[in-house]
Amino acid sequence: MAGRRRAQETRGLPARIALSGDGPIGKQIYEGLRQAIITGLLPPGTALSEKDGSEMFGVSRQPVREAFIKLVEAGLLQVVPQRGSLVRKISQRQVEQGRFIREAVEAAVVRLAAERIDDDYLQALAHNLEAQREAARRHDHARFLALDEAFHHLIIEAIDCLPAWSTIENMKAQMDRVRYLSLPEVSPLEMLIEQHAEILAGLRAHDPDAAEAAMRRHLREILSSLGPIAQRRPELFELDS
Repeated sequence: MAGRRRAQETRGLPARIALSGDGPIGKQIYEGLRQAIITGLLPPGTALSEKDGSEMFGVSRQPVREAFIKLVEAGLLQVVPQRGSLVRKISQRQVEQGRFIREAVEAAVVRLAAERIDDDYLQALAHNLEAQREAARRHDHARFLALDEAFHHLIIEAIDCLPAWSTIENMKAQMDRVRYLSLPEVSPLEMLIEQHAEILAGLRAHDPDAAEAAMRRHLREILSSLGPIAQRRPELFELDS
């Protein structure tokens, strides 16, 4: 076992990735690998076999195979003949398309939330926003991004429309990779927190127009950061035709 772990480390693979303990094992493996790809722990071009995944998580190959299928669907993994599975490079086109669809869904969601949201969800969003500020003070980018995701998820929960999250989850995978790369130089945390505060202000005022405008501004931020990041780290991006 120690020899296999050393071999994985030599190839640039993490020896072990911890499971979250929340939900079916296949879902936990998918989320663990998804996070590792988004944060660059598994960078573009990394070869990844079912055997590697099995050893990283200490599980059989079957749930790893299921997670790989979902990662291919999310555009994070690709199967290359004679080479196996590789972590995909970032597609600017997929980032732009995913952002477009996400904006359409979340703009509709936040309008409805502005009409329906109750005090409990407003309070939960306010607490989340304070936690974002604390993460920014600590320069904890991974924590901030987790809170950012939770902020958007809470708004969807507030209108009891969780299928909306399922709709955008895969589409935003490429966006999440760019968002992680954009912190903090291209997209300062303080700016993103202020954008969240504007969304919350629209919800508190029960003003659908203000909430929607704030959400659209926030989700379009990635368009400003995508070009500079692709120029700075071209090796991470596909050459879209």
